[in-house]
Amino acid sequence: MAVYDHEEQEQLDTLKAWWRDHGNKVINLALAAALVAAGVSGWKWWQDRQSVGAGALYGQLQAAVEARDVKAVRDTAVELAEKYDGTVYAGMGALLAARVQMDAGDAKNAKAQLAWAAEKASDPALRDLARLRLAGLLLDDKAYDEALKQLSKDPEASFAVRFAELKGDIYAAQGKADEARAAYQVALGKLESKGGVDTPATQREAMYRELMQVKLDSLGGKA
Repeated sequence: MAVYDHEEQEQLDTLKAWWRDHGNKVINLALAAALVAAGVSGWKWWQDRQSVGAGALYGQLQAAVEARDVKAVRDTAVELAEKYDGTVYAGMGALLAARVQMDAGDAKNAKAQLAWAAEKASDPALRDLARLRLAGLLLDDKAYDEALKQLSKDPEASFAVRFAELKGDIYAAQGKADEARAAYQVALGKLESKGGVDTPATQREAMYRELMQVKLDSLGGKA
């Protein structure tokens, strides 16, 4: 029994010595792990709260649209961008507000909303859509270089055809037939064939191909 007690005491002394040398490290590691866990939980809580708040404000924006209150639409979209810029609702709100403001004849604020969404919307597809719409407005203003700048970065695949077509429209408006022709041919090349089945999708594609061909023919080119 004495031997056992002696061995137990030696183990205890060894443990005490190890803790004396390493105890602070263990405590610090445990504290760091706890802080990380708390940080993750806090970040998720903050994100959830942001999403709820942004969703509620976006609901107010939709109500303002239905009420045709242009000022409320503009103000609510600005508030969304200021308070919840990291949420998808902010980009959606900017695009919605831009459409309402264009319908109301307020092109200046519409372009401001689209410019914000083109640069800061959290979703890449929303950024591409904003760039496309903003480029179209700039084309109407004959601000050709600015319009082309909005289309300079390659978009997601779903927007590639429209980006190429709009580039062609801008070049055509500038009288740059060769550049316009090349852009329209890119648009045609990016159209995916849906096969021979007659569906709404294939009908839309056929109509779009015809449109591209008309644009090409107007330039004296061939697809």
